[in-house]
Amino acid sequence: MSSSADTGVLPPGPHPAGPPARSRGPSRARSGRPGHGHPWLTLLAVALGVMMVGLDATVVSIANPAIAKDLNADLAGLQWVTNAYLLTLAVTLVPAGKIADRFGRRRTFLAGVIGFAVSSVLIGLSGGLGMVIFWRVVQGFAGALLQPASLAILRNSFPAERLNAAIGIWGATVGVSIAGGPIVGGLLVQHVNWESVFFLNAPLGLLALAVGLWVIRESRDEEAAGSFDLPGVALLSGALFGLVWGLIKAGEDGFGDAVPLLSFAAAVVLLAAFVVNELRVERPLLPLSLFRSVSLSAATGLIVLGFFGMFGTIFFITLYLQQVHGLGPVDAGVRLLPMTAVFIVASPLAGALTSRFGPRLPLVLGMLFTAAAMFGLSRVGADAPYVQLWPWFVLVGLAFGFVMVPGTEAIVGNAPKHLAGVAGGLQQTAAQIGGVLGTSVLGTLLSTRVGDVLVGRLTEAGVPDAAAGRLAGQSGLVSQGVAPVPPGTPAPAAEAITTGSHLAFMDGFQSALTVAGVVALVAVLAALLVKRGQTPVEGAAAL
Repeated sequence: MSSSADTGVLPPGPHPAGPPARSRGPSRARSGRPGHGHPWLTLLAVALGVMMVGLDATVVSIANPAIAKDLNADLAGLQWVTNAYLLTLAVTLVPAGKIADRFGRRRTFLAGVIGFAVSSVLIGLSGGLGMVIFWRVVQGFAGALLQPASLAILRNSFPAERLNAAIGIWGATVGVSIAGGPIVGGLLVQHVNWESVFFLNAPLGLLALAVGLWVIRESRDEEAAGSFDLPGVALLSGALFGLVWGLIKAGEDGFGDAVPLLSFAAAVVLLAAFVVNELRVERPLLPLSLFRSVSLSAATGLIVLGFFGMFGTIFFITLYLQQVHGLGPVDAGVRLLPMTAVFIVASPLAGALTSRFGPRLPLVLGMLFTAAAMFGLSRVGADAPYVQLWPWFVLVGLAFGFVMVPGTEAIVGNAPKHLAGVAGGLQQTAAQIGGVLGTSVLGTLLSTRVGDVLVGRLTEAGVPDAAAGRLAGQSGLVSQGVAPVPPGTPAPAAEAITTGSHLAFMDGFQSALTVAGVVALVAVLAALLVKRGQTPVEGAAAL
């Protein structure tokens, strides 16, 4: 459809709330037909879609041990259950945003919902690890279609003064799903099977599809017709693949290994070629003029740095609770509720602060909260009681909302409206790269520190020098919080090995989080550069 009423792209100036023939009021004009565009119902449809993605982020981590046992997966194979999805998502987010802008955000979002739900069911029906990984790749591509389109739909459904509130609720939805994921996933794995955590996405997908078909109004970039920047897609995808692949392999083998170094070099070369291509083509995949906005550029960097600290922290805290404190999946999920539940509240609060003061204040607060939480957690011990943990979990939850919501508004709000899909893809790509950086860089720091101190910590705990030397090769297990106690070890010796291993893990844990805290403090300077989005949302549905 090409009419402005259907596409949501209207000329500047005041606009009626509905078509001229039905000008008696926005709700009566739109309430009875599919795609009527009511903003809050549109937000509901979008929220149901992103809830699938949020749940998937945490239920899979809970299901991994059961997947490994049932499918006889080794550690490398199990890592690819996560990495295959992550790699595909990071590589395809920006092209998917461009697809949404060109071919329609509504149809792209709904295609992503269908693809995510169907691939989730097929993961549960897979009989082997190879098929699980294959369908995780498909799921990653579907998630890439869904996420940037969801933000672009909000950008074109809400007027400027309500966009921050909508993004805050969007962020709270992600928080609800992340908060519920460990508990829901743990219950399903313990009482049903690991396949059921993927089947969970089917009813959510059907509901999102039904509401989306009824309410979401189509919008697209009317200027995007014509040639698609296929060389740009190939070059950017290749550069992101090289970067993310290098980070994943660096987390496994270290940053000095040949594979990560070659991957990073290839990423730099392909990124340079991508910049040259984008400057020459008439309709670029990622218009570099976007980065003339200091606010957009700084916010993109802040999303990377914020997710660097927070995703890495959540990863290590989960290991700490389950391996060092010996908690089960459900108990660990319950302990994390102060973090995830506060995020639910922090997202709309950050949206309200952004509406009133602009994104700079909540971003500065968010990075300060991040730094304080990182430094606070870096001082906890192996046997720290929960009362010493939950205040820092609360601060991490606040930080998450105070970085994600205003950062997203600064990226999407400072981009031209017709590039809303590309801006949404840029935001999601920054988040994924930040998450991979956090888990890989901080993970490498942790494992390196563990390797340096393991023998000393074991001998301090009472392990004989010869036995400690033999256990030095188990630093990979200790880096996960696991105590490598050989079968048949007498109880006193087993206790000494466990104590020394946990102390070595905590040394690495503390070093990694200290670095994350320093990075967050540096990011405060970038937050000072961010200003409120300047592009009004023309033609948004009336509220």
